[in-house]
Amino acid sequence: MILIPGLASTSAVWARTASALEGRYRVHLVTVRGFGAIPPGGNAEGLVGGPAAAEIRRYIVEKGLTRPAVIGHSMGGQIALRVAADAGPRVGRVMVVDASPFFPSLINAGATTGDVEPLARLAYQGILLFGDEALKTHAASLGADMGGAADNLFGSLGWQGGDRRTLAQGLYEVMTVDLRARLPAITAPVTVVYGWSADDRSPRSQIDGLFRAGYRSLRTPAAFERIEGAEHMVMIDQPRRFQAAVERFLR
Repeated sequence: MILIPGLASTSAVWARTASALEGRYRVHLVTVRGFGAIPPGGNAEGLVGGPAAAEIRRYIVEKGLTRPAVIGHSMGGQIALRVAADAGPRVGRVMVVDASPFFPSLINAGATTGDVEPLARLAYQGILLFGDEALKTHAASLGADMGGAADNLFGSLGWQGGDRRTLAQGLYEVMTVDLRARLPAITAPVTVVYGWSADDRSPRSQIDGLFRAGYRSLRTPAAFERIEGAEHMVMIDQPRRFQAAVERFLR
């Protein structure tokens, strides 16, 4: 099993999940260079998601992993989708956790990359204005300074900071990458897990249809599991319910 964290998170977000699987599965924990305290290396320049997916595919082949299950959260979910689309039958199954093939579609089903690119560029430049230490300790303040939508993003990611150039590029990709056209290339079964609220005043109460629409081009329909009471960090917000979903996914 391969566990991929999201933007500005490290493998630490999977600690409880990995512990629950210990002794039953061989768990491979991913941390993207430039997130948390890991030096950025080549991620200091250029793209992040695509190269990370390529490196995971290389790792699967090099280590001779047999149809591993791949679980990715947020940006890591997009990376998991890339791995599955490109690796074909080498991947056994995929779980994406609160991740969309095109994140803006969770706010506006008709959004396009062109619609969100100006805001994404602003977010990119905004992160570059902050020092690395500020990004580690004042992410919520950064979100508030950049407006309500960004405040929601920064406030819910389990933000562990990192190299500002890598974070800026990663956030830009999260906001603009549209993988919906890649979904038909995925042969592995896909499970989509996401936080949900029964409170109709919460945006989470309306999210079911948006997730289902985002994944409708899969060749095999996805399985959807909503976890009540969870926000974006599903595995931390509701660890027992999330682990139960993982166990069902692995059956």
